[in-house]
Amino acid sequence: MENLRMHAGEQQAVRLPRPGAPARTGRERYFSDFSSALRYWREKRNMSQLRLSAEADVSQRHISFLESGRAQPSRELVLRLGTVLDMPLRQRNVMLLCAGFAPAYQERSLSDPELGAVKHALDLMLEQQAPYPALVVDRLWNLVMANGPANMFFKWLLDMPADQPIPGGGEVNVVRLTLSAEGARRHIVNWNAVSSDALQWIQREAIGDGPGSEATHLLDELLAMPGVSAATRTPNLDSSALPFLAVKIRKEDVELNLFTTITTLGTPHDVTVHELRIESYFPADAPTADWFKASAKR
Repeated sequence: MENLRMHAGEQQAVRLPRPGAPARTGRERYFSDFSSALRYWREKRNMSQLRLSAEADVSQRHISFLESGRAQPSRELVLRLGTVLDMPLRQRNVMLLCAGFAPAYQERSLSDPELGAVKHALDLMLEQQAPYPALVVDRLWNLVMANGPANMFFKWLLDMPADQPIPGGGEVNVVRLTLSAEGARRHIVNWNAVSSDALQWIQREAIGDGPGSEATHLLDELLAMPGVSAATRTPNLDSSALPFLAVKIRKEDVELNLFTTITTLGTPHDVTVHELRIESYFPADAPTADWFKASAKR
């Protein structure tokens, strides 16, 4: 999708950036070997070799040998260490690959018949959120699914024609859309606070994935956008702040106050399902609720 937004009657289209990263295969390697991957995750979890050895039921000497490359783990030990270190499923697959084993967890599309029950559950959650917006995104905040109110809201926010669809399936990155000067940024009153909060999700993924990952490249791209790096260094010191981050929108004579919640699917055994996030938008005041209710009737 090259041109996502076009003003009516104009020939010039505003081009929103696309994710740009290569398609994920579920077999990325972010570390050169198992020893460096194990050491990275142990230090990330702030665990000593002694503590890791105790919780994984293996000798401290063996942990030391694994981290120095003097010993190689079994497949069962890699999976046990991944559980003890509370690693995301994607990173457990990476650890297995680094140790010379095949990935243990599949990464399937939501169109896969085996994920039909998951897709149905997501459809129900999105439908029940109406008349308020709800999105399904992946771990890098690429848009996977959206309900009708979300499509209406973003088309209104981006001046898109009503009959122009917003692509799902990862073609649009919601964080990039928020931070881009050509996207929603121009209508977000408290953009500094919103951008800092949104960027934290990508920062978490980048820290978790380690150097050279898709998340790291996306983070670098976002930080290179005008004003983003400075915004992340500005703390939100508003003493009247609500117990949640309100997203304040102003476009023409419409002012909206929203907040969002993030829902994940518990105990999944598939990488795709494990990484899905359902972002639900709620009105923070009565006028905002009335605006969405009225828009749903049009």
